[in-house]
Amino acid sequence: MPKVRFLQNGQVKEVEAKEGDSILQIALDAGIPMEHACGGNGFCTTCMCHVKEGMENLSPRNDREENMGVMNDPERLSCQAQVQGDVEVEVIEY
Repeated sequence: MPKVRFLQNGQVKEVEAKEGDSILQIALDAGIPMEHACGGNGFCTTCMCHVKEGMENLSPRNDREENMGVMNDPERLSCQAQVQGDVEVEVIEY
């Protein structure tokens, strides 16, 4: 099982994840608060995160991310980035 390490407000929480789940879903299932104003549908940028390690272990950037202007590493929309291996992400708070 992949592991996802979340960095938020100086705290670190590592959780096991099901391959294919989005970073957002993994965070919410683990009780990690992550903003998602559009309900995780890729139509806003409130769930933006910075991928610190493991960008190669995420699904490729998709059209929804590109349409929202999320085109450069290390930024990803957590609702669209599906985990395929170990990843470390920094949760951005607005």
